[in-house]
Amino acid sequence: MPVDDREEHRPTGPWSTPPRVASAPPPVAAPRWQLSSGSVIVFTLLMLGVGIRAWKDLSRPDAFDYWKDQYVASSLTASVIAKADFDGSGRGRPALAIRGTIGAAAASWLRKELDQAHLQPGDTVLLSSPGGDLGQAIIMGEIIRARGLATAVGTADDNGRVRRAYCASACVLAYAGGKPRYGVEGSLLGVHRFVNASPASDPVADAQRVTGFVLGYMTKMGVSSSVVEAMSETSAIRWLEPKDALAMNLVTDPLGKP
Repeated sequence: MPVDDREEHRPTGPWSTPPRVASAPPPVAAPRWQLSSGSVIVFTLLMLGVGIRAWKDLSRPDAFDYWKDQYVASSLTASVIAKADFDGSGRGRPALAIRGTIGAAAASWLRKELDQAHLQPGDTVLLSSPGGDLGQAIIMGEIIRARGLATAVGTADDNGRVRRAYCASACVLAYAGGKPRYGVEGSLLGVHRFVNASPASDPVADAQRVTGFVLGYMTKMGVSSSVVEAMSETSAIRWLEPKDALAMNLVTDPLGKP
């Protein structure tokens, strides 16, 4: 094959001119997002609307209380007891010991704590509380009943030994959800009349509504209507005698002194 003399005698080496290559295309600039003034206005109005709605929601006392109780600091604390010892025998079943005031998000808090504790039907929820939110206490009682758990008023030491405590006001409604409901010697159950703190409400109509609501719930839980009568009689806490709590079927299974 004939060879081109020009190719044969072309100089080579570092001093030679490199062969020509096709030039690379110029870099393409990344597209820039541009917002029209109309889009900015629409976005601003949308964010403003969301902010106003959030502010209105949180400006309600009940909504703020719920947010604080759910996301900042719960008013209740819980601890898992491997063996709740009611009689000093050293034997017992697992329990979840709850202490504190029943706040605006107590029911969802309880559900989460029970899930983490892995309690089984027949295990116990120990309560020690001065009361709190009426509606949340009723939902707590419903959750306890739905899971087949027992309730008792008390605390537990590091060895699981159950000690006496008290459960008053709305706490009694959460306690009513247990089946059975243990009575620990020395522990106290306190009831009183529930009222609406809102000055705009009709006190008579409100009292009737709340009483009917509580009565329906207690009846569903197998508690005598006489406990609601005891609540209606006083605005101060009435500490029930053990025999009265038994007669009302509020306590269903009295236990001996631990």
